[in-house]
Order: sequence, then structure tokens, then C-alpha cells
Amino acid sequence: MKRRRRWLRFSDLPLRLKFFLGFLAVIFFGGILSLFFGTRLEHKTIFDLAQAKVRHDLSSARMVYSERLNDIRDIVRLNAGRESVRAGLGAGDFDALRAALAPIRHEFGLDIITLTDARGRVVFRLRNPEVAGDDQSRDSLVRRALRRATVVGTEIMTREELLKEGEDLARKALLPVKPTPMAAPRIDDREENGMLLKAASPVLDGDGALLGVLVGGILLNRNYDIVDRVKDTVFKGERYKGKEIGTVTIFQNDLRISTNVKDESGGRAVGTRVSREVNQAVLQEGRPWIGRAFVVSHWYITAYEPIRNLDGRTIGMLYVGMLEKPYIDLRNRVMLTFTGIAAACTALLLLLMFVIITSVIEPLRRMVTATQRIAQGDLDHKVVRDSQDEIGQLALSFNRMTDKLKEANEGLLQWTHTLEGRVEERAEELRRMQDVLVQSEKMASLGKISAGVAHEINNPLTSILLNTHLMLEKIDASHPFHESLSLIADETTRCSQIVKGLLEFARQNPPQKVKADINVLLEKTVGLLENQAAFHNIIIVRSLADGLPALWLDKTKIQQVFWNLMINAAESMPRGGTLMISSRLAADAQGVEVRFTDSGTGIPPEILDKLFDPFFTTKSSGTGLGLSMCYGIVEQHRGKITVESDLGHGASFTVSLPIEQDGQS
Repeated sequence: MKRRRRWLRFSDLPLRLKFFLGFLAVIFFGGILSLFFGTRLEHKTIFDLAQAKVRHDLSSARMVYSERLNDIRDIVRLNAGRESVRAGLGAGDFDALRAALAPIRHEFGLDIITLTDARGRVVFRLRNPEVAGDDQSRDSLVRRALRRATVVGTEIMTREELLKEGEDLARKALLPVKPTPMAAPRIDDREENGMLLKAASPVLDGDGALLGVLVGGILLNRNYDIVDRVKDTVFKGERYKGKEIGTVTIFQNDLRISTNVKDESGGRAVGTRVSREVNQAVLQEGRPWIGRAFVVSHWYITAYEPIRNLDGRTIGMLYVGMLEKPYIDLRNRVMLTFTGIAAACTALLLLLMFVIITSVIEPLRRMVTATQRIAQGDLDHKVVRDSQDEIGQLALSFNRMTDKLKEANEGLLQWTHTLEGRVEERAEELRRMQDVLVQSEKMASLGKISAGVAHEINNPLTSILLNTHLMLEKIDASHPFHESLSLIADETTRCSQIVKGLLEFARQNPPQKVKADINVLLEKTVGLLENQAAFHNIIIVRSLADGLPALWLDKTKIQQVFWNLMINAAESMPRGGTLMISSRLAADAQGVEVRFTDSGTGIPPEILDKLFDPFFTTKSSGTGLGLSMCYGIVEQHRGKITVESDLGHGASFTVSLPIEQDGQS
């Protein structure tokens, strides 16, 4: 009601003012929409470019990281082939080894140089020669080098192993974990292990026999060579309002161990941690992550990728980020310029609108008097037509409309009533014809399939059955193939009966009922199916009630129902799952209920009521007869079959069969 009163107040305004307000609303909302979508488009464009740059920068960082790995591999491989190293290792001359390897360590900045024998036991550590004899054969790199391969990778070295190499390395690796906003919870308050770029190469004598393994590596904890080299190469020291635009970090798990990200005090933010979102994506799921992220104390446009060890396990991350503030400021400057241009255009449009409204309102005002008289019922009044433009055409049309309005209105009402009746009759007739046609097509198709099945399958089944019986007659019951051939004969007979059942489904032949134990039929069906390939990843759980009454039923047909329902359940669990089969007495004690519950993909609600229609299927290769045959068989037994499903959480089919005293349907 309030809305109507507001509309009435608006409609009472002068036409000139309404035109003005209408155009103003269009301009206003058009400007708002343009500003909104323009902002989003501009924001997306700028940040897409930023993300493309940071993705490229991450590739550059990865190249620098890989080059450093390759350098260490080449250093270790070349020194493993030096004659002085081979001779010193072969003779156990540690002084000669120290003299040969010490210059290499200082020249190339290696933190560890270690030699093992041919069994992987340490014989010489350059930094700590007093510690030797420990077994390194289980180390990923040493294990491969003992197989005569030169390998390099990023590995985590425990504090115990670092102490063997030297207490100074263990101290360098030790990092206190600093509280970091938006980071995932972490129990320990310090990191004792270290991350190394590590290479191993076999040492061979002149005859190619394995003497041992040379291991070399660089500790990344508090080693800023790689991150600073990447920053200098990619960002070239660029700054924005006193802050460095680009940052690079190497993470050990979620902890910064080598970085040029600055903390609040201006120092390197080693010991701080990555955000929870990046932790989940890169460390837990093992995939790269590109986007906006909070880094220590500022927002950055970032790119992360996992660092994996030689065994493929994610042990850290490589990160490149650019300060977000320059892009935010650029976006704001562009939007301010865009808003100024939009305001100037709005003022120009308002001026143009005023001129157009004035030229239209004056001729219309002259029509007001004439329309008022016609509104009072004077349909004989004619509007004076003094121009040939659109308003003059409007006056002419108005006069013609007045003359024929009453006649046209009455004729339209009469025709409407007649048309509605005819449309309803025709629609009802079409619905009946469609129902008959659909049913006829279903039955015709079913007859064709049944005839084809009988022709194409019965003859080979008969041949199989005949030859199986001939073979059974020629072998003793103790023959190892006797049981398998008997199973073939039984199942071939059952296949023939299924084909016969398909024909009976179309002809509605009555079932051949005998007294049977429903649990025995279930166990037999499960026994036939559980060893098939489709059930290898499926756990079948039975919950069969004891003491169920015997039922009058056609065992072959009911077993076919169970077979189809179990096959459907298996197909809904392509990656495995659980199939629960249960039997119980119905709540009213007048029947027995058998329930098949799977943990598969479930059934969409919109197709539940179509499941038992003949030829309806969601499979690319199905005929759509399986469930419809089950439905027909259960109905022949005066029972019912129902389905319940929660999409994504499996489905349950319940077969209810009545307890009959004499087996008569």
C-alpha cells in the first residue's frame, strides 16, 4: 500500500519533472553500474597483470634455485672423479683427502663434504673428521649413489645428523618459531632440523669398482645467497614509498629459513610462518598457489610452489611476492580519473536532456484538455490534429481507438472465452494421445528387445549347456574341473531362465513359485558376485535376520532381482565402498523386507520416479530394462520395491515380499 501511494505521488508530478527524474535515474544507475563493473574490470586487469608477472618471477626464482642445485651436483661429480680423492679414499689417507677437498669447500661455499665407503658407512667428514663410522646407506641420495648414479636434491637433515657434521651447522639451522598473523597452529616453538641442497656421486677406482660415495651440500637455513640473487635479478632493488617491492623466500615446511622479507624491526623475517591458506594449498595438497596473501605484516601478490625431496615428498616452498600497495594505488588513480570523466559526461547529458524534454512537453500539454473530456465519457470528442509528426499520428490513432474501443473490447472478451475452452480441450486430447503413444512405443521396443535376446542368446546358451553336460558325463565327480563345469552348467541354466524371464516380463507370465529361504537366496547371489572384479574393492556386510519364514516365490526371478540390485550398487561405487545387505520381518509381520544399501554416488532426486520405467537409464551402455524387470518381478509376487537416496551419500533399495500361505498370487 505504501509503495502504491509513493507511485501515485510520483505519477501526480508534472510530466516535465517526471521526465527529468526518469532520465536522472537512468543516468545515475547507469553511472553506478558503469563504475561498479569498470572498477571490477580495471581491478581484475591490473591484478591479472600482477599475477602474470609474479608467476614469471617465480619461474626465474626456480631457475636460480635449479642452477644452484646443478652447480652442487657438478662440483660433487667432478671431485668424485679426481685421482687424489680416489687414491685417498682407497688408501684411507685422510690427510690427503683433507688437502684435496678443503680448497673445494672454501671455493664453492659447501657446508658439508663427506665420504662413505662402498657400504655407505662414513669414513671421512671434512668439517668434523673425528666423527665417522655411522651408516648413511639409507640416505636417499647415498642409496642411489651406491647404485652408481650421481643425484642432487633438496633434503631435510635432522639435528642429530647436523651435529655429526659440526655444531656450528646445528646452531645455524636452529630457528625459533615466531608468532605470525594468519598462520596455521603449530605445536613446537622452534625448528631444529635443517634444509640442504645436497648432492651425492659414486667414487670409482681405475677399474670401475665402487670405492665409496662423495656427498656435498649447502645448508639453506640463514643462507641468503639464493633469495638475494633472485631479488637482485628480478626486482633490481626497486622500492615503493621506502619499501622494497619484491621479496623472495625459501620455506622449510611452513617456516621461513631464508628470506629477504622484513619484519617490523627491519630485519629478515626468518622464523616467521606462511598463512594457513597457503599452507593448505602448497604443503598439504602439493599444488602451486598464486594470489593475494598476507606476508608477515603486509599484503603481497604472491606465488608459491612446493619444494620436494628426492622421494617426491613436499618438504618446503619457494616463494616470490610483490608488494600489493603499488597496484592498489594505481587502481585508485585510474578509478578517480574514470569518476571525473563520468561526472563531466553526466552534466552534459543533463543539459541535453532539458532541451529534449522541453520540445516534447509543449505539444503534449495541448492534448491534456481533449483527453480530459474523453475521460469524462465524451467518446464523440475528437482530438485536434495540427501536425504530421508522431504526436499528430498519436491524435489520429486516439480518435480511431475511441470509436472502436467498446466494440473491440466486447469481441475480445467473447473470443477469449471461446479460445480458452478450445485450448483446454485440445491440450487434454494431446495428453491422452501422448500417453498412449509413449506406452505403445515402450511395449513395442520391449517386444523387439525380447525377440532379439531370445534369438541371439538362447542358441549359444543351449550350445554351452549341451557341451558342458557332455563334458560332465565324461569326467568323474572327483575330477578338479567337475565343480567348475557344474557351476558353468548351473549359471548357463540361470542365464537361459533370465532370458525367459525377459520374455515373461513382456508377456506377464506368472512366476513358478516354490517355498524358499530368502537368506539362502541372498547368500547364493553374494557368493556368485563377491569374487567378480567389480566387487574386489567393495566390502559386503551382511545383516540377515534369523528365523525368517519361508516364502512362496520363483527363486530364479527373485535371484535375478537381487543380482541386478547388487550389480547396480557396485557400478555406483567405481572406486570401492561398502554394500550393506540386510533382511528382516516387516513391521506388520505380513512380509519380509530385503534391503541393499550402498555408499556410492547416490541418485539425483529428479530421476527417482523414473528409475523403474522401461528403457530409462543413466548409463551410456545400458538398456534400461534391469530395474523395470525387477519391478515387474516383484509386482508378480504381490510385493513392492522402493528406493531412497541422498545424493553423494549412496542409495538404498528395499524389496518387500509378502508371506503367503499357499503360494497363490
